[in-house]
Amino acid sequence: MNYVVKPIPSGKPPVSQVERPWGHFRQYAFNQEVTVSLMTVRAGQRLSLQAHTGRAELWIVLDDGAIVQVGESIATHRAGDEVWIPAGVRHRLSGPPSGAPVRVLEVAFGNWQQDDIVRYADDFQRPERGE
Repeated sequence: MNYVVKPIPSGKPPVSQVERPWGHFRQYAFNQEVTVSLMTVRAGQRLSLQAHTGRAELWIVLDDGAIVQVGESIATHRAGDEVWIPAGVRHRLSGPPSGAPVRVLEVAFGNWQQDDIVRYADDFQRPERGE
């Protein structure tokens, strides 16, 4: 696969809040090249425990109850929480044990590609690497 190597920030990029007369908005990647994905995880389901070699991710939790593991830390998040996942760090998103699905907006910095996934555990017996 041919692609242009994009920089991966070493830390969470600045998030700015811009005030307006009607309220405000937050900018997560001002004029940066990123990939944005909306992930939905059903109750009782979870992504693989994985890491990425070519990207770092900023997860913005949209629904209460998202269970997020980053490294060895596991926490239940509320809507509006922001989670920084550096490149190479193991992470996992899980839905709550029961109830409604949870959604997380993912802003990925670097090269978004399925080939950079390394799985350490997977409920669906998918391969250790890739899609």
